[in-house]
Amino acid sequence: MDKIRVAICYDFDRTLSQSEMQGYGLIKSLNMNINDFWAECAQFSKDHEANNIMSYLYMILKECKEKGIAPTREFFHSCGKDIEYYDGLDTWFDRINKFGEEKGIEIEHYIISSGIKEIVEGTCLAKYFKEIYACSYCYDEKGEAFWPALELNYTNKTQFLFRINKGIFSPIDSSVNGYMSHDERRIPFENIIYIGDSETDIPSMKLLRAKKGFSIGVYNADNLPDYYKTLINQNRVDYIAKADYSEGKELETIIKEIVETMFHKDRLKKINQNQRKNSSV
Repeated sequence: MDKIRVAICYDFDRTLSQSEMQGYGLIKSLNMNINDFWAECAQFSKDHEANNIMSYLYMILKECKEKGIAPTREFFHSCGKDIEYYDGLDTWFDRINKFGEEKGIEIEHYIISSGIKEIVEGTCLAKYFKEIYACSYCYDEKGEAFWPALELNYTNKTQFLFRINKGIFSPIDSSVNGYMSHDERRIPFENIIYIGDSETDIPSMKLLRAKKGFSIGVYNADNLPDYYKTLINQNRVDYIAKADYSEGKELETIIKEIVETMFHKDRLKKINQNQRKNSSV
C-alpha cells in the first residue's frame, strides 16, 4: 500500500522558540538591546518607506560592519545555538513521526519563517526539517553576507505552501506557477498542516482553510488571549492550543487527530476507487 505523505509547516519565532530568534545570539553579539534594535529597524523602515523585513536584514549587516563582525554563515549558525524552545520539542518530531509510521504515513516537517535561514540551520532542531524556508543572504568571495537573497513576509509565505504541495522545493523555481493536476501534486493541500502564532501567519492559515488543509494557532500564556478567540470565531484558524509540545498535551492531541482523519479519508478514497474500478462496464 502506498504511503500517505503529510506536511507539517511551522513558523519559528514564538511558534517553536519562546521569542524572536534574533534576540538570543545575534543581537547579543551586536551588543545591542533587543527592543532598541527593533525600534531602529522600524524607524529605518518608516524613514525610507521600506519593507520591514528587508529593513531588519539591512540593519543586521549595517550593525555587523560597525561592530567589526564578519557576517559569515558560520557566524549566523552560531547565533542559533542558544535559542530557547517551548516544552516538549526535544522529543516532538520523533514522537509525531513514529505515530505516522505506525499508520503507514510519512510525516515531513518544514519551516516557513520571516526569520533568518542561516540561524535556523544552526539550531538543534534543523535536522528535523525537510526544507527551511526563511530569509537568507547572498555571500561574497570572502564568505560574508552582503545582500538579502530571499525575504519572506506576511503574504509571500503562501507560495511555499504551493512549493510543498507541488514538490517544487527551490525558492527560485518559477515553474511553481505552472499548472499541475491534483493527482500529480506531491502532497495534497488536504494533507498540509500549518502551525503559527501571529498575524503574519494568517494568510497561510486562510489559504489552507480554503484548500481544506488544517491550521493551528499556538499561544504562550496561561489563559487564552482574546486575539486567539477572535481568530477562531472569525474562521481564520481551525484550532488553537497552548504552545506546549509535550506528550499528551492538547497540541499533540490535535495533530494526532488530524493525522488520523487523513488516514481514514485515504482509506475511504481507496475503497471508492476500487469499487469504481470493479463496477466499470
